[in-house]
Amino acid sequence: MALIEISLPRSIAKALRLPARSSKRQQIRVLKKLLKKARFTEFGQAYRFDEILLSKHAGKKFQQQVPIYDYNKIYHEWWHKTLEGKPDICWPGKIKFFALSSGTSESASKYIPITNDLMRGNRIVMIKQMLTLRTYHDIPVKSIGKGWLMLGGSTDLQKGPGYYAGDLSGITAKKVPFWFSPFYKPGKKIARTKDWNKKIEAIVAEAPNWDIGFVVGVPAWIQMCMEKIIERYNLNTIHDMWPNLAFFVHGGVSFEPYKKGFEKLVAKPLTYIETYLASEGFVAYQDRQYARGMRLALSDHIFFEFIPFNDTNFDADGNVSENPEVLMIHEVEEGKDYAILLSTTAGAWRYLIGDTIRFVDKERSEIVITGRTKHFLSLVGEHLSVDNMNKAVQLVSDELNICIPEYTVAGVPHGLFFAHQWWVACDDKTDPDLLRRKIDEKLCELNDDYAVERKSALKEVYLTILPESRFMEFLQHKGKIGGQHKFPRVMKGKMYEEWTRFLEL
Repeated sequence: MALIEISLPRSIAKALRLPARSSKRQQIRVLKKLLKKARFTEFGQAYRFDEILLSKHAGKKFQQQVPIYDYNKIYHEWWHKTLEGKPDICWPGKIKFFALSSGTSESASKYIPITNDLMRGNRIVMIKQMLTLRTYHDIPVKSIGKGWLMLGGSTDLQKGPGYYAGDLSGITAKKVPFWFSPFYKPGKKIARTKDWNKKIEAIVAEAPNWDIGFVVGVPAWIQMCMEKIIERYNLNTIHDMWPNLAFFVHGGVSFEPYKKGFEKLVAKPLTYIETYLASEGFVAYQDRQYARGMRLALSDHIFFEFIPFNDTNFDADGNVSENPEVLMIHEVEEGKDYAILLSTTAGAWRYLIGDTIRFVDKERSEIVITGRTKHFLSLVGEHLSVDNMNKAVQLVSDELNICIPEYTVAGVPHGLFFAHQWWVACDDKTDPDLLRRKIDEKLCELNDDYAVERKSALKEVYLTILPESRFMEFLQHKGKIGGQHKFPRVMKGKMYEEWTRFLEL
Protein backbone atom coordinates (compact mmCIF):
# COMPACT_ATOMS: atom_id res chain seq x y z
CA MET A 1 0.00 0.00 0.00
CA ALA A 2 1.40 3.39 -0.96
CA LEU A 3 1.50 6.17 1.56
CA ILE A 4 0.31 8.64 -1.09
CA GLU A 5 -1.44 6.71 -3.87
CA ILE A 6 -3.09 9.52 -5.78
CA SER A 7 -1.25 11.85 -8.11
CA LEU A 8 -2.05 15.40 -7.06
CA PRO A 9 -2.20 18.08 -9.76
CA ARG A 10 0.38 20.79 -9.19
CA SER A 11 -2.36 23.39 -8.68
CA ILE A 12 -3.88 21.37 -5.83
CA ALA A 13 -0.48 20.58 -4.30
CA LYS A 14 0.32 24.27 -4.38
CA ALA A 15 -2.99 25.07 -2.71
CA LEU A 16 -2.22 22.64 0.08
CA ARG A 17 1.02 24.41 0.93
CA LEU A 18 1.49 27.66 2.81
CA PRO A 19 -1.22 30.28 2.27
CA ALA A 20 -0.33 33.09 -0.10
CA ARG A 21 -0.04 35.83 2.48
CA SER A 22 2.76 37.91 3.85
CA SER A 23 5.18 36.42 6.33
CA LYS A 24 4.38 39.21 8.79
CA ARG A 25 0.62 38.49 8.75
CA GLN A 26 1.22 34.76 9.11
CA GLN A 27 3.41 35.33 12.14
CA ILE A 28 1.09 37.82 13.87
CA ARG A 29 -1.76 35.34 13.40
CA VAL A 30 0.36 32.59 15.02
CA LEU A 31 1.35 34.90 17.89
CA LYS A 32 -2.27 35.81 18.65
CA LYS A 33 -3.24 32.12 18.55
CA LEU A 34 -0.51 31.33 21.09
CA LEU A 35 -1.47 34.25 23.34
CA LYS A 36 -5.18 33.35 23.30
CA LYS A 37 -4.46 29.74 24.20
CA ALA A 38 -2.08 30.62 27.06
CA ARG A 39 -3.67 33.80 28.46
CA PHE A 40 -5.06 32.06 31.56
CA THR A 41 -1.80 30.32 32.46
CA GLU A 42 0.42 31.66 35.22
CA PHE A 43 2.81 33.00 32.60
CA GLY A 44 0.02 34.60 30.58
CA GLN A 45 -1.38 36.31 33.65
CA ALA A 46 2.04 37.51 34.82
CA TYR A 47 2.80 39.15 31.48
CA ARG A 48 -0.75 40.35 30.74
CA PHE A 49 -1.41 38.45 27.52
CA ASP A 50 -4.94 39.93 27.35
CA GLU A 51 -3.41 43.39 27.19
CA ILE A 52 -1.11 42.34 24.35
CA LEU A 53 -4.06 40.87 22.42
CA LEU A 54 -5.93 44.19 22.63
CA SER A 55 -2.97 46.12 21.27
CA LYS A 56 -2.95 47.28 17.63
CA HIS A 57 0.68 46.25 17.43
CA ALA A 58 0.67 42.87 19.19
CA GLY A 59 4.17 41.93 18.05
CA LYS A 60 5.87 45.02 19.44
CA LYS A 61 3.76 44.94 22.61
CA PHE A 62 4.74 41.31 23.13
CA GLN A 63 8.41 42.24 22.83
CA GLN A 64 8.00 45.09 25.32
CA GLN A 65 6.19 43.08 28.00
CA VAL A 66 7.77 39.62 27.84
CA PRO A 67 11.48 39.18 28.62
CA ILE A 68 13.93 37.04 26.66
CA TYR A 69 14.61 33.62 28.20
CA ASP A 70 17.39 31.10 27.87
CA TYR A 71 16.93 27.61 29.26
CA ASN A 72 18.33 28.26 32.72
CA LYS A 73 16.19 31.35 33.24
CA ILE A 74 12.89 29.89 32.04
CA TYR A 75 13.51 26.62 33.90
CA HIS A 76 14.26 28.24 37.26
CA GLU A 77 11.42 30.75 36.98
CA TRP A 78 8.72 28.61 35.32
CA TRP A 79 9.39 25.18 33.86
CA HIS A 80 10.53 23.58 37.13
CA LYS A 81 6.91 23.89 38.26
CA THR A 82 5.75 21.74 35.35
CA LEU A 83 8.22 19.01 36.35
CA GLU A 84 6.64 19.12 39.81
CA GLY A 85 3.31 18.29 38.17
CA LYS A 86 1.66 21.70 38.38
CA PRO A 87 -0.72 22.46 35.49
CA ASP A 88 -1.28 25.72 33.58
CA ILE A 89 2.17 27.19 34.13
CA CYS A 90 3.35 28.28 30.67
CA TRP A 91 0.84 26.30 28.61
CA PRO A 92 -2.67 25.04 29.46
CA GLY A 93 -2.87 21.67 31.16
CA LYS A 94 -0.30 19.38 32.69
CA ILE A 95 2.92 18.60 30.83
CA LYS A 96 3.26 14.81 30.52
CA PHE A 97 6.31 14.56 28.25
CA PHE A 98 9.73 16.22 28.32
CA ALA A 99 12.45 15.96 25.70
CA LEU A 100 15.85 15.47 27.27
CA SER A 101 18.29 17.67 25.43
CA SER A 102 21.82 18.73 26.27
CA GLY A 103 22.63 20.18 22.86
CA THR A 104 26.32 19.73 22.04
CA SER A 105 27.90 21.90 24.69
CA GLU A 106 26.30 21.40 28.08
CA SER A 107 26.66 18.19 30.06
CA ALA A 108 23.52 18.45 32.21
CA SER A 109 20.25 17.43 30.55
CA LYS A 110 17.63 20.03 29.76
CA TYR A 111 13.96 19.15 30.20
CA ILE A 112 12.10 20.67 27.24
CA PRO A 113 8.26 20.52 27.55
CA ILE A 114 6.46 18.52 24.85
CA THR A 115 2.69 18.99 24.50
CA ASN A 116 0.05 17.45 22.28
CA ASP A 117 -0.32 20.84 20.59
CA LEU A 118 3.39 20.89 19.76
CA MET A 119 3.34 17.33 18.42
CA ARG A 120 0.28 18.17 16.33
CA GLY A 121 2.06 21.19 14.88
CA ASN A 122 5.13 19.08 14.14
CA ARG A 123 2.99 16.53 12.28
CA ILE A 124 1.30 19.26 10.21
CA VAL A 125 4.68 20.59 9.13
CA MET A 126 5.85 17.05 8.33
CA ILE A 127 2.79 16.45 6.14
CA LYS A 128 3.36 19.74 4.33
CA GLN A 129 6.91 18.66 3.63
CA MET A 130 5.72 15.28 2.34
CA LEU A 131 3.30 17.01 -0.03
CA THR A 132 6.15 19.04 -1.48
CA LEU A 133 7.80 15.82 -2.63
CA ARG A 134 5.19 15.68 -5.40
CA THR A 135 6.66 18.86 -6.88
CA TYR A 136 10.27 17.59 -6.96
CA HIS A 137 11.56 16.75 -10.42
CA ASP A 138 12.70 13.24 -11.36
CA ILE A 139 12.01 11.83 -7.92
CA PRO A 140 10.88 8.19 -7.58
CA VAL A 141 7.70 8.93 -5.65
CA LYS A 142 6.94 5.19 -5.41
CA SER A 143 9.63 5.08 -2.73
CA ILE A 144 7.41 7.17 -0.45
CA GLY A 145 5.14 4.18 0.00
CA LYS A 146 7.98 1.88 1.06
CA GLY A 147 9.38 1.51 4.57
CA TRP A 148 10.64 4.51 6.52
CA LEU A 149 13.67 3.67 8.69
CA MET A 150 13.76 6.25 11.48
CA LEU A 151 16.92 5.89 13.54
CA GLY A 152 16.25 7.71 16.80
CA GLY A 153 16.26 7.46 20.55
CA SER A 154 14.54 4.79 22.61
CA THR A 155 10.76 4.89 22.99
CA ASP A 156 11.24 3.30 26.44
CA LEU A 157 11.11 6.65 28.21
CA GLN A 158 12.28 7.54 31.70
CA LYS A 159 9.37 7.71 34.14
CA GLY A 160 9.30 10.67 36.51
CA PRO A 161 6.66 11.66 39.09
CA GLY A 162 3.76 12.20 36.71
CA TYR A 163 5.73 12.57 33.47
CA TYR A 164 7.91 10.75 30.93
CA ALA A 165 11.23 12.04 29.60
CA GLY A 166 13.51 10.98 26.79
CA ASP A 167 14.95 11.79 23.39
CA LEU A 168 12.52 13.75 21.18
CA SER A 169 12.89 11.16 18.42
CA GLY A 170 11.89 8.51 20.96
CA ILE A 171 8.82 10.48 22.05
CA THR A 172 7.88 11.06 18.42
CA ALA A 173 8.26 7.38 17.56
CA LYS A 174 6.21 6.38 20.62
CA LYS A 175 3.37 8.60 19.42
CA VAL A 176 3.49 7.57 15.74
CA PRO A 177 -0.04 7.82 14.25
CA PHE A 178 -1.75 4.48 13.61
CA TRP A 179 -1.93 5.13 9.85
CA PHE A 180 1.87 5.47 9.72
CA SER A 181 2.63 2.24 11.61
CA PRO A 182 2.81 -0.06 8.53
CA PHE A 183 5.61 2.09 7.08
CA TYR A 184 7.52 2.79 10.28
CA LYS A 185 10.74 0.86 10.83
CA PRO A 186 12.45 -0.51 12.89
CA GLY A 187 9.11 -1.16 14.60
CA LYS A 188 8.03 -0.65 18.18
CA LYS A 189 9.96 -3.55 19.71
CA ILE A 190 13.38 -2.46 18.41
CA ALA A 191 12.53 1.21 18.97
CA ARG A 192 12.12 0.53 22.70
CA THR A 193 15.71 -0.73 22.97
CA LYS A 194 17.81 1.61 25.11
CA ASP A 195 21.23 0.12 24.38
CA TRP A 196 22.27 1.78 21.13
CA ASN A 197 24.63 -0.99 20.03
CA LYS A 198 21.93 -3.63 20.60
CA LYS A 199 19.45 -1.49 18.65
CA ILE A 200 21.84 -1.23 15.68
CA GLU A 201 22.48 -4.99 15.79
CA ALA A 202 18.71 -5.67 15.79
CA ILE A 203 18.24 -3.35 12.81
CA VAL A 204 21.08 -5.07 10.92
CA ALA A 205 19.52 -8.47 11.64
CA GLU A 206 16.08 -7.37 10.36
CA ALA A 207 17.36 -5.38 7.36
CA PRO A 208 16.78 -8.15 4.76
CA ASN A 209 13.09 -8.28 5.73
CA TRP A 210 12.42 -4.62 4.92
CA ASP A 211 11.91 -2.67 1.71
CA ILE A 212 13.19 0.77 2.72
CA GLY A 213 12.50 3.88 0.65
CA PHE A 214 13.33 6.52 3.27
CA VAL A 215 15.98 6.78 5.97
CA VAL A 216 15.64 9.46 8.63
CA GLY A 217 18.22 10.47 11.21
CA VAL A 218 21.50 12.15 12.10
CA PRO A 219 24.06 11.51 9.30
CA ALA A 220 26.78 9.94 11.46
CA TRP A 221 24.46 7.26 12.90
CA ILE A 222 22.69 6.50 9.61
CA GLN A 223 26.08 6.09 7.92
CA MET A 224 27.27 3.74 10.69
CA CYS A 225 24.11 1.64 10.38
CA MET A 226 24.40 1.33 6.60
CA GLU A 227 28.09 0.40 6.86
CA LYS A 228 27.26 -2.40 9.29
CA ILE A 229 24.54 -3.77 6.99
CA ILE A 230 26.89 -3.74 4.00
CA GLU A 231 29.61 -5.46 6.04
CA ARG A 232 27.30 -8.10 7.57
CA TYR A 233 25.82 -9.24 4.27
CA ASN A 234 28.92 -8.69 2.13
CA LEU A 235 27.17 -6.18 -0.13
CA ASN A 236 28.68 -3.75 -2.60
CA THR A 237 26.25 -0.96 -1.66
CA ILE A 238 23.14 -0.51 0.47
CA HIS A 239 21.04 -0.65 -2.72
CA ASP A 240 21.86 -4.36 -3.01
CA MET A 241 19.67 -4.74 0.10
CA TRP A 242 17.20 -1.87 -0.41
CA PRO A 243 16.85 -1.18 -4.16
CA ASN A 244 14.02 1.34 -3.59
CA LEU A 245 16.00 3.53 -1.18
CA ALA A 246 15.69 7.03 -2.62
CA PHE A 247 15.48 9.57 0.22
CA PHE A 248 17.58 10.56 3.17
CA VAL A 249 15.96 13.04 5.57
CA HIS A 250 18.57 14.62 7.80
CA GLY A 251 19.02 17.58 10.08
CA GLY A 252 20.84 19.01 13.05
CA VAL A 253 24.26 19.27 11.40
CA SER A 254 25.63 20.26 8.02
CA PHE A 255 25.45 17.26 5.70
CA GLU A 256 28.37 18.28 3.48
CA PRO A 257 31.14 16.67 5.63
CA TYR A 258 29.31 13.33 5.38
CA LYS A 259 28.38 13.41 1.69
CA LYS A 260 31.54 11.71 0.37
CA GLY A 261 31.13 8.91 2.89
CA PHE A 262 27.49 8.37 1.88
CA GLU A 263 28.29 8.29 -1.82
CA LYS A 264 30.55 5.29 -1.21
CA LEU A 265 27.62 3.36 0.28
CA VAL A 266 25.03 3.80 -2.50
CA ALA A 267 24.72 2.57 -6.10
CA LYS A 268 22.52 5.45 -7.24
CA PRO A 269 22.11 9.03 -5.99
CA LEU A 270 19.85 9.70 -3.02
CA THR A 271 17.65 12.75 -2.68
CA TYR A 272 18.86 14.56 0.45
CA ILE A 273 16.09 16.43 2.28
CA GLU A 274 17.13 18.77 5.06
CA THR A 275 14.92 19.45 8.06
CA TYR A 276 15.25 21.61 11.14
CA LEU A 277 13.43 19.67 13.84
CA ALA A 278 14.54 20.80 17.29
CA SER A 279 13.26 19.61 20.66
CA GLU A 280 11.39 22.91 20.85
CA GLY A 281 9.53 22.39 17.57
CA PHE A 282 9.65 21.75 13.81
CA VAL A 283 11.36 24.98 12.78
CA ALA A 284 11.96 24.65 9.02
CA TYR A 285 12.15 22.19 6.13
CA GLN A 286 13.45 21.96 2.60
CA ASP A 287 10.39 22.24 0.36
CA ARG A 288 11.98 22.04 -3.08
CA GLN A 289 14.86 20.17 -4.63
CA TYR A 290 18.17 22.03 -4.88
CA ALA A 291 16.87 24.84 -2.65
CA ARG A 292 19.60 26.93 -1.05
CA GLY A 293 17.93 26.69 2.35
CA MET A 294 14.95 25.52 4.37
CA ARG A 295 11.59 27.30 4.57
CA LEU A 296 10.60 28.48 8.04
CA ALA A 297 7.31 27.02 9.30
CA LEU A 298 5.69 30.43 9.72
CA SER A 299 1.99 29.58 9.73
CA ASP A 300 1.72 26.77 12.23
CA HIS A 301 2.88 26.57 15.84
CA ILE A 302 5.93 28.82 16.30
CA PHE A 303 6.33 32.60 16.54
CA PHE A 304 9.84 33.63 15.51
CA GLU A 305 12.04 36.54 16.49
CA PHE A 306 15.61 37.22 15.44
CA ILE A 307 18.56 38.81 17.26
CA PRO A 308 21.40 40.01 14.99
CA PHE A 309 24.38 37.88 15.97
CA ASN A 310 27.04 40.53 16.51
CA ASP A 311 29.30 41.96 19.21
CA THR A 312 26.62 44.45 20.28
CA ASN A 313 24.04 41.78 21.12
CA PHE A 314 26.31 38.93 22.30
CA ASP A 315 29.44 38.75 24.41
CA ALA A 316 32.56 36.70 23.61
CA ASP A 317 31.05 33.61 25.29
CA GLY A 318 27.86 33.76 23.23
CA ASN A 319 25.65 35.16 26.01
CA VAL A 320 22.95 37.60 24.94
CA SER A 321 23.20 41.21 26.17
CA GLU A 322 20.62 42.74 28.50
CA ASN A 323 18.73 44.77 25.88
CA PRO A 324 19.53 43.31 22.46
CA GLU A 325 18.06 44.42 19.17
CA VAL A 326 15.21 42.03 18.29
CA LEU A 327 13.55 41.79 14.87
CA MET A 328 10.44 40.12 13.50
CA ILE A 329 10.30 38.17 10.24
CA HIS A 330 9.56 41.19 8.03
CA GLU A 331 12.51 43.15 9.46
CA VAL A 332 15.35 40.71 8.73
CA GLU A 333 17.90 40.98 5.93
CA GLU A 334 19.51 38.39 3.71
CA GLY A 335 23.15 37.49 4.31
CA LYS A 336 23.24 38.36 8.02
CA ASP A 337 23.47 35.92 10.93
CA TYR A 338 20.72 35.88 13.55
CA ALA A 339 20.09 34.02 16.80
CA ILE A 340 16.53 32.69 16.96
CA LEU A 341 13.91 33.27 19.65
CA LEU A 342 10.96 30.87 19.67
CA SER A 343 7.51 31.11 21.25
CA THR A 344 5.73 27.78 20.88
CA THR A 345 2.68 25.66 21.61
CA ALA A 346 4.59 24.01 24.45
CA GLY A 347 5.07 27.11 26.59
CA ALA A 348 8.44 28.32 25.38
CA TRP A 349 8.26 32.12 25.34
CA ARG A 350 10.85 34.27 23.60
CA TYR A 351 13.16 31.32 24.11
CA LEU A 352 16.76 31.56 22.90
CA ILE A 353 17.20 28.19 21.26
CA GLY A 354 20.95 28.67 20.81
CA ASP A 355 21.14 28.23 17.03
CA THR A 356 22.23 30.88 14.56
CA ILE A 357 20.75 31.13 11.07
CA ARG A 358 21.11 33.20 7.92
CA PHE A 359 18.39 34.14 5.43
CA VAL A 360 19.34 33.11 1.91
CA ASP A 361 15.96 33.99 0.37
CA LYS A 362 13.89 36.44 2.41
CA GLU A 363 10.90 36.35 0.03
CA ARG A 364 10.56 32.58 0.52
CA SER A 365 11.66 32.78 4.19
CA GLU A 366 14.45 30.29 3.46
CA ILE A 367 17.30 29.93 5.93
CA VAL A 368 20.48 27.98 6.50
CA ILE A 369 21.83 27.05 9.93
CA THR A 370 25.20 28.72 10.47
CA GLY A 371 26.08 27.44 13.95
CA ARG A 372 25.28 28.06 17.58
CA THR A 373 25.62 31.14 19.74
CA LYS A 374 28.21 29.38 21.89
CA HIS A 375 29.85 27.41 19.06
CA PHE A 376 32.06 29.99 17.41
CA LEU A 377 35.62 31.12 17.94
CA SER A 378 36.46 34.75 18.53
CA LEU A 379 39.47 34.73 20.84
CA VAL A 380 40.97 37.84 19.26
CA GLY A 381 38.22 39.04 16.93
CA GLU A 382 38.46 36.34 14.25
CA HIS A 383 34.67 35.72 14.42
CA LEU A 384 34.98 32.20 13.04
CA SER A 385 31.59 30.51 12.66
CA VAL A 386 30.73 26.83 12.24
CA ASP A 387 29.49 27.73 8.76
CA ASN A 388 32.99 29.02 7.89
CA MET A 389 34.53 25.83 9.24
CA ASN A 390 32.10 23.56 7.38
CA LYS A 391 32.77 25.31 4.09
CA ALA A 392 36.55 25.19 4.56
CA VAL A 393 36.45 21.47 5.38
CA GLN A 394 34.20 20.77 2.41
CA LEU A 395 36.44 22.69 -0.02
CA VAL A 396 39.62 21.00 1.22
CA SER A 397 37.98 17.55 1.20
CA ASP A 398 36.99 18.03 -2.44
CA GLU A 399 40.42 19.35 -3.39
CA LEU A 400 42.32 16.51 -1.72
CA ASN A 401 39.66 13.88 -2.51
CA ILE A 402 39.37 12.76 1.11
CA CYS A 403 36.45 12.26 3.49
CA ILE A 404 36.28 14.29 6.75
CA PRO A 405 33.00 13.29 8.44
CA GLU A 406 33.82 14.82 11.85
CA TYR A 407 35.99 17.57 13.29
CA THR A 408 36.19 19.86 16.29
CA VAL A 409 38.16 23.02 17.05
CA ALA A 410 39.31 24.76 20.24
CA GLY A 411 41.03 28.04 21.03
CA VAL A 412 44.29 27.50 22.95
CA PRO A 413 47.03 29.77 24.37
CA HIS A 414 50.14 30.38 22.28
CA GLY A 415 52.66 32.24 24.41
CA LEU A 416 51.13 35.65 25.04
CA PHE A 417 48.77 35.16 22.11
CA PHE A 418 46.44 32.44 20.81
CA ALA A 419 46.12 29.53 18.39
CA HIS A 420 43.42 27.20 17.04
CA GLN A 421 43.70 23.47 17.64
CA TRP A 422 41.85 21.23 15.16
CA TRP A 423 41.07 17.55 15.58
CA VAL A 424 39.95 16.00 12.31
CA ALA A 425 38.40 12.58 11.60
CA CYS A 426 39.89 11.11 8.44
CA ASP A 427 40.42 7.44 7.61
CA ASP A 428 41.96 8.29 4.23
CA LYS A 429 45.72 8.64 3.90
CA THR A 430 46.66 12.33 3.98
CA ASP A 431 49.45 14.64 5.17
CA PRO A 432 48.42 16.42 8.41
CA ASP A 433 50.55 19.47 7.68
CA LEU A 434 49.13 19.83 4.16
CA LEU A 435 45.61 19.50 5.55
CA ARG A 436 46.34 22.12 8.22
CA ARG A 437 47.70 24.60 5.67
CA LYS A 438 44.82 24.05 3.25
CA ILE A 439 42.13 24.57 5.90
CA ASP A 440 43.90 27.67 7.17
CA GLU A 441 44.11 29.09 3.63
CA LYS A 442 40.44 28.44 2.92
CA LEU A 443 39.39 30.11 6.19
CA CYS A 444 41.44 33.18 5.25
CA GLU A 445 39.57 33.32 1.92
CA LEU A 446 36.16 32.83 3.55
CA ASN A 447 36.53 35.16 6.55
CA ASP A 448 38.25 38.56 6.36
CA ASP A 449 38.43 38.92 10.15
CA TYR A 450 40.16 35.56 10.41
CA ALA A 451 42.65 36.55 7.68
CA VAL A 452 43.51 39.77 9.54
CA GLU A 453 43.99 38.06 12.90
CA ARG A 454 46.17 35.31 11.39
CA LYS A 455 48.68 38.10 10.73
CA SER A 456 48.28 39.45 14.24
CA ALA A 457 47.21 37.79 17.51
CA LEU A 458 46.08 34.40 16.13
CA LYS A 459 49.61 33.08 15.79
CA GLU A 460 49.21 29.44 14.81
CA VAL A 461 46.91 26.65 13.69
CA TYR A 462 47.51 23.08 14.89
CA LEU A 463 45.84 19.98 13.46
CA THR A 464 45.66 16.37 14.63
CA ILE A 465 44.18 13.59 12.50
CA LEU A 466 42.20 10.92 14.37
CA PRO A 467 40.24 7.85 13.21
CA GLU A 468 36.51 8.54 12.88
CA SER A 469 35.89 5.85 15.50
CA ARG A 470 37.67 8.00 18.09
CA PHE A 471 34.97 10.67 17.81
CA MET A 472 32.21 8.09 18.16
CA GLU A 473 33.96 6.59 21.19
CA PHE A 474 33.95 9.99 22.90
CA LEU A 475 30.20 10.36 22.38
CA GLN A 476 29.74 6.87 23.81
CA HIS A 477 32.01 7.80 26.74
CA LYS A 478 29.73 10.81 27.36
CA GLY A 479 26.56 8.72 27.14
CA LYS A 480 25.58 10.62 23.98
CA ILE A 481 25.61 7.75 21.51
CA GLY A 482 22.84 7.53 18.92
CA GLY A 483 19.56 9.38 18.61
CA GLN A 484 19.89 13.10 17.97
CA HIS A 485 23.37 13.46 19.47
CA LYS A 486 25.94 15.26 17.32
CA PHE A 487 29.62 15.91 17.84
CA PRO A 488 30.34 19.53 18.90
CA ARG A 489 32.20 21.52 16.26
CA VAL A 490 33.72 23.87 18.82
CA MET A 491 35.17 22.74 22.16
CA LYS A 492 34.93 25.11 25.11
CA GLY A 493 34.91 24.94 28.90
CA LYS A 494 34.12 21.65 30.59
CA MET A 495 33.56 19.80 27.31
CA TYR A 496 37.06 20.79 26.13
CA GLU A 497 38.59 19.51 29.38
CA GLU A 498 36.75 16.19 29.05
CA TRP A 499 37.80 15.85 25.40
CA THR A 500 41.49 16.44 26.10
CA ARG A 501 41.40 14.01 29.04
CA PHE A 502 39.70 11.43 26.83
CA LEU A 503 42.40 11.75 24.18
CA GLU A 504 45.03 10.95 26.81
CA LEU A 505 43.42 7.61 27.65
